[in-house]
Amino acid sequence: MKKNIHRGSDLRDFLKEEGILDEVEERAMKQALTLQLARLLKENALTKSEMAARMKTSRAAVDRLLDASNPSVTLSTLGKAARALGRKVRIELVPA
Repeated sequence: MKKNIHRGSDLRDFLKEEGILDEVEERAMKQALTLQLARLLKENALTKSEMAARMKTSRAAVDRLLDASNPSVTLSTLGKAARALGRKVRIELVPA
């Protein structure tokens, strides 16, 4: 019987062994950000067009911001989105 080499390890260990941990974590952060922004839009009863107007940008830019599969979000765009929703962005560097 072949022993399972992953028995007792966690998902992070497995992803690290596969060399994709950083990529998966980045995608998860973008997904979490997208969900939070979408929730705030709904709570504030804002359309994407209204959000774009508040951000002084295009609706296409808001679509990209809300697209969890699009990893290209700048801090500037994120800051504009936060201000448009009466929020601030907080970024923190933590030990790896």
